[in-house]
Amino acid sequence: MKTQVITTLKSLIVLLLTLPVVQCSPVKQDKVPWISLFDGETLNGWTQIGGVAKYTVRDGGIVGSTVKNTPNSFLTSDKMYGDFILELEYRVDSTMNSGIQIRSNSIPYYQNGRVHGYQIEIDPSKRAWSAGVYDEGRRGWLNPLDENPDAQKAFKQNDWNHYRIEAIGDTLKTWINNVPAAYLIDDKTASGFIGLQVHSIGANHKEGTEIIWKNIKIITDSISKYSKKTPLQPLVTKNNLTVSEQKGGWEMLWDGKTTNGWRGAKLDKFPESGWEIENGELTVLASDGAESAAGGDIVTTDSFSNFKLSVDFKLTPGANSGIKYYVDTNINKGPGSSIGLEYQILDDKLHPDAKKGNHEGSRTVCSLYDLIQANTNKPLNPIGEWNTALISSVDNHVEHWINGVKVLEYERKSDEYLKLVSESKYKKWPNFGELDEGQLLLQDHGDKVSFRNIKVNRNPK
Repeated sequence: MKTQVITTLKSLIVLLLTLPVVQCSPVKQDKVPWISLFDGETLNGWTQIGGVAKYTVRDGGIVGSTVKNTPNSFLTSDKMYGDFILELEYRVDSTMNSGIQIRSNSIPYYQNGRVHGYQIEIDPSKRAWSAGVYDEGRRGWLNPLDENPDAQKAFKQNDWNHYRIEAIGDTLKTWINNVPAAYLIDDKTASGFIGLQVHSIGANHKEGTEIIWKNIKIITDSISKYSKKTPLQPLVTKNNLTVSEQKGGWEMLWDGKTTNGWRGAKLDKFPESGWEIENGELTVLASDGAESAAGGDIVTTDSFSNFKLSVDFKLTPGANSGIKYYVDTNINKGPGSSIGLEYQILDDKLHPDAKKGNHEGSRTVCSLYDLIQANTNKPLNPIGEWNTALISSVDNHVEHWINGVKVLEYERKSDEYLKLVSESKYKKWPNFGELDEGQLLLQDHGDKVSFRNIKVNRNPK
């Protein structure tokens, strides 16, 4: 019996030795390509701008401390970021307000370098809008959390909180402690720095209150692969009012879909050709570059006295157009455009009109056409990208703005204004630009130009 067992074992050993060897490959782990933005020991890679709040490193965290008599302070990344996924943790004093800046900028000509851009709010107050989206230094609240009680409840007072922030194309998504918080569609700014804010404090607030950030990491490669879905419905800013605009008395002047509120300047209805509505954009189509010779200008059906008008515009190479105000369509029934004061829209580099005009430069983009040249230091985005024009007219004081920067102002009906008119092509029109109220106009000058986000405030302050 013993001999049989030994023989059997030998046979099994021989069999096992003759079997093919199967290599076991290790299971590949999908390593998320996180990059640390903070080394835990120094502030290397970060620069402070704005106010003079204190930033130090303690126990592996960045500590921000409030200081009196200083504006908002920001510790900003030296690198600029466009699309990314950012995660971090923070603990904030219950009496503070703070935020995480993303896609933000500080430019000398914009309010003397004021930091502006998207801010992911840190809000330990009873309002509890932490992880909502605020537009620092520009438009105010974009995605508050008043309709997201789950996110409001997710904030942990006097404890560590975790944020996940995704910025991919025109889409911003946030989570607080793994709870979906904000979902915003907005394309105002494509890139900028990341910043850690210490908010300014009032006289009654204690100096030296702290917020601490740690474990700051970012993904910049294969971002879509690591993006998370959110159950929230997106808030879309295109052709919609922001929360701050609604409270400030603004209204949409174009709904982004129909021709409601507009007609042809020389018609009793909207032009049947020459204009196109597509993708939330109102576009005058290219024809032959002639003034109001194809579809023709379009005007508002309402008239305006004091107002602020905001319009996004996008030029094609070599294009010419304009935004006119205090228009009376009963003036000039013949060829050409309706008569009114004009905020010039032009490709200054390619269109010959930029070198013409009664005064040098008075036909360049943002200028009061043929009368007053806009500031030459204009923060214009390149041709093919969106720019935001703003025209303010309050008690005859008129201002032209571009992308948040004032580039021109004048007093309508003043002696200086009347002298300019008398020396211009408009001198043949009696009382040019002196109407107490008039229509607003988008010009057809035979070139392709697109408009969107057309908003007006009829009672500006």
